[in-house]
Amino acid sequence: MPRPEPRSIPESTDLLTAELVVDLAAPVAPAISPDGRLVAYGVVANSGRPGRPHSSVWVAAADGSTAPHRLTDGTASDAAPRWAPDSAALFFTSDREERGTAQLQRILLDGSKNVARTEPLTRWRGGICDHYPLADGRTVALLAGDEPTAEDERREAEGDDAKVWGRHLPVTRLRLLDLATGVVRTVDGLGDRHVVEVTQRPDGGPLAVLSWATPELDPGVTTAGLHLVALETAAVQDLGPVGFEARSPLWWNHDGAWHLAHLAVTPGHLVGALAVIDTVPPATGPTVEQRNLTVGMSACPTELVQVADGPPLALFADGLDTALYRLDPQSLRFHRLSCAPGTLAGLTASHSGETLAVLTSTAREPRNVHAGPAGGPLLRLSDTGPELRGIRWGVQERLSYQAPDGLQLDGLLILPAGRTRDEGPFPLVTMVHGGPYFRHADEFTLSAVDCGQWLATAGYAVFLPNPRGGSGHGHEFAAVVAGAVGGDEWTDILAGIDLLVAEGVADPERLGISGWSHGGFMAAWAIGRSERFKAAVMGAGISDWGMQAGTGDWGIMDAALGGSTGWNGPGPHVHDRNSPISHVSRIRTPVLILHGEEDTNVPLGQAVHFHRALRHFGVEHEFVVYPREGHGLHERAHQLDALRRIRAWFERWL
Repeated sequence: MPRPEPRSIPESTDLLTAELVVDLAAPVAPAISPDGRLVAYGVVANSGRPGRPHSSVWVAAADGSTAPHRLTDGTASDAAPRWAPDSAALFFTSDREERGTAQLQRILLDGSKNVARTEPLTRWRGGICDHYPLADGRTVALLAGDEPTAEDERREAEGDDAKVWGRHLPVTRLRLLDLATGVVRTVDGLGDRHVVEVTQRPDGGPLAVLSWATPELDPGVTTAGLHLVALETAAVQDLGPVGFEARSPLWWNHDGAWHLAHLAVTPGHLVGALAVIDTVPPATGPTVEQRNLTVGMSACPTELVQVADGPPLALFADGLDTALYRLDPQSLRFHRLSCAPGTLAGLTASHSGETLAVLTSTAREPRNVHAGPAGGPLLRLSDTGPELRGIRWGVQERLSYQAPDGLQLDGLLILPAGRTRDEGPFPLVTMVHGGPYFRHADEFTLSAVDCGQWLATAGYAVFLPNPRGGSGHGHEFAAVVAGAVGGDEWTDILAGIDLLVAEGVADPERLGISGWSHGGFMAAWAIGRSERFKAAVMGAGISDWGMQAGTGDWGIMDAALGGSTGWNGPGPHVHDRNSPISHVSRIRTPVLILHGEEDTNVPLGQAVHFHRALRHFGVEHEFVVYPREGHGLHERAHQLDALRRIRAWFERWL
């Protein structure tokens, strides 16, 4: 995949406002039609309205011959566009009939550029979670929970709603919708397993189904299994367990043998890089052998894409960039086709695999939908943020430097808008990514959480490090943080800061640090290890790994990161040594704590715990809780508040 045609954002002197940041429309979920002619995608935007963002469905010619046009009016949450096998109709989910409850809709494309007439296909009480149009053109596979019974409705009406743990979350089941009759049939052979993904063999054969033993992330992600479902009989063949965080099952054929591949954490590990795992399903019974197709690779797979007439395509995080690979069916190794600067995501391929569509972002171009041949140039189709071209942005530079032990590292530096290195030193804010299995790619990011350019337009230099534990550098690089969070990743970050101070970019007396989720943990950890930082922002961060293992959604993974659990005995515990709460007495840095009230990934108690410890030791801090928010911020007013509050905090202390 050659690089997309460059369309950079010219510099200007217009002011970047918080409203512009939060109201920016973003393209999501591209889907190319099986015949390769059209690309559908979603556009998510606040549009200046209060509450949560809405989304609409758009369509564009893959060759750019006609301009994109909107198929739905954007007054509801219209999402997940997927094509019928004959490319004549588009399916999507929408909550237009009942806010918060998605139902399946269909649009028959007539070639006009008017907002299309949609046809509701389901009225499933409780809504539809996902959908997969099948090859026969007559059936859509649905993922949906059970409809409430009369007893369920009575209990809800009377407040008789005690939750029995282990049965408090609804199981999502596989169901088959007959488009001609509207009848929905449930596949009973999967029992009470929670279905998370489905894909059909390209020749119209069985469905590959990925399921968990329970809807809870812990232990759900550790109990994943693969199954085959025969459409004619609904008979189920269990293929057995698959790895931690398994996802993206797909089929491919070589010499008449069908293979089934998926992504999962490298076998034998709870913490580490994703790998591509492959098997040949037997005629009966469970899988005998699974093979890791990415062992030893320095790049990390991020997406797998099924191609009907050939081996699968895959995207790989490769340092600061993203590469397109194709599997060689002879060697069973992935071979790189091309590498693009920044980020590629949401890859989708036509039936033949000859035409692709993907979300692309570079340092100077925000994320947009691009399409083109697998071996040719990509053409930008969407343009959801033209207003950004009137802003003067900070120059984003690539960094390459060494950790104290000699390991080569990368990262990014955003200079203050309109300034050059020679005009330094500048106040520097280090923004640590979440995960930890994530990365800062050389892309353009602008949101309430990833607000590097927001700070750069206010005069700050921003350092975006990629320490150990992240993606893009192979399994060993990612796995080293298991039981040792805050170790090598902290010294990796510090080495980058020291480099920028030595080069005259960063003012050593005006250093700040910020992060969300695992980045919030690292911000809290940093100020307990050093007094160099004059201000810190801890967003949805972990302060106590033992508490996190016991109460967070990802309990078992968080235990693997923190190193132990509270039920391992009376201690001393590894997680205490690795927790910021244990080092609060050393903190002298003013801290801004931001947290969603309904966060179950990193529960609010983590922030309350840290707040009380800071209060006990008399540390200057501000604690802000956002009602109705989970692990991120979605409501417009909250996004505005966070942007303004973060900038004001650094203005006050730096």
